[in-house]
Amino acid sequence: MSQLLPKLFRVAFAVLAVLTALAGVCMIAVILIDPELPPDARFGPIKADFMGQPGTIALQPDTGSQAGPALELRAFHGNVALTVDRPAGAIELLKTYGLPILLIYAVFFTALFELLRRLFRNVGHGDSFTAQSVRLVQIVGGALIVFSLVSAIGESWFAYAMYDHLVEHTQIAISGTPVQLPPADSPPWLGFKSPFGSPEFFAGLLVLALAEVFRQGLALQRDNDLTV
Repeated sequence: MSQLLPKLFRVAFAVLAVLTALAGVCMIAVILIDPELPPDARFGPIKADFMGQPGTIALQPDTGSQAGPALELRAFHGNVALTVDRPAGAIELLKTYGLPILLIYAVFFTALFELLRRLFRNVGHGDSFTAQSVRLVQIVGGALIVFSLVSAIGESWFAYAMYDHLVEHTQIAISGTPVQLPPADSPPWLGFKSPFGSPEFFAGLLVLALAEVFRQGLALQRDNDLTV
């Protein structure tokens, strides 16, 4: 059983690494293909649920009075209406900012699963407390911290850009009364997410702390072996 678990973990992380790598390849393909929303695109209205209340979502084609299709959302028995007159612009922002962020996720998890696969390969060979294993644990901890910082910056920038677009191209009406969204006057680096509160950041610190414990234990073991 002690030899079976490391092998199962190694195989599982190998499969996960391949799957995330394939997801990254698909994202690269979408970025290169660069699909666009056609001006005659339409769907709906389809039923949806907003905060437990029934609503509808519809994409209306360009009627000549607007620059492309318009996305319409209605909720609370039609008392709340939201119209985005340039959803194609939001899709462009999604491709410009969102897809690269997802690609970063795919690259990170591919690297993380590969590192864990190598770590459990060493465990299966009985090389748990070696310099190579400690170095792999240190790399995992450092990668978690770097990923938390990079993803926080990228997600904040994406949220800022998307919100700024929606402020300019969205009309909201509550019971027929227009409502204006507040302007996006904060720079993206002051954004919406702090990396220091993310679980990846604290997980990276914990892994680095454990790696240091293992490194100290390995050094003590070497000193004992030299003493004997």
